[in-house]
Amino acid sequence: MAKYLVCITGASGSVYGIRTMKALISAGHEVHGIASDWGAKTMQEETGRSFASWSAELGLPEKNIYAPENMGALPASGSFKLDGTIIAPCSVSSIGAIVSGISLNLIHRCAQVALKEGRPLVLALRETPLSLPVLRNLCTLAEAGAVILPACPAFYHTPQSMDDLIDFVVAKILDRLFVANNIGISWRGLK
Repeated sequence: MAKYLVCITGASGSVYGIRTMKALISAGHEVHGIASDWGAKTMQEETGRSFASWSAELGLPEKNIYAPENMGALPASGSFKLDGTIIAPCSVSSIGAIVSGISLNLIHRCAQVALKEGRPLVLALRETPLSLPVLRNLCTLAEAGAVILPACPAFYHTPQSMDDLIDFVVAKILDRLFVANNIGISWRGLK
């Protein structure tokens, strides 16, 4: 069983984080979670439910949920060994904090720990259009070892629902972490 940290920031698309946690838990992995203050507010606005409510439904143990202001939480240390850290959705303000080494909250610190320890860090950016400073920040993070994975669903799998579009991005996140999944969305070639 691998151990993953899923973080949700204030960008639109909290469902990406929720579904990633669900997929990792379903695959039998240990999952830890953090929602920033704005991530929790955006989640409430977008889904009508709180982070605590979603965490309880997913069966995430309370000890695996961290307050964003708790800079002394376990994942703030490199000695807390994670198999991957995922920020989905990842706001551009979080990108700016991570790239500059500023820990405004526990999510930023955890991303910086992943980079310094050479562990997988997947940033599911959910923003458009992208300014030149953001593009430069993304390039710097990619050079530092982060996976930049914009939450851009495809349409070649002929999605029939919003869930299909969300699952496409979640499958990409899991693929980058080499997590086996049964989401089953892949390129089949054109006929």
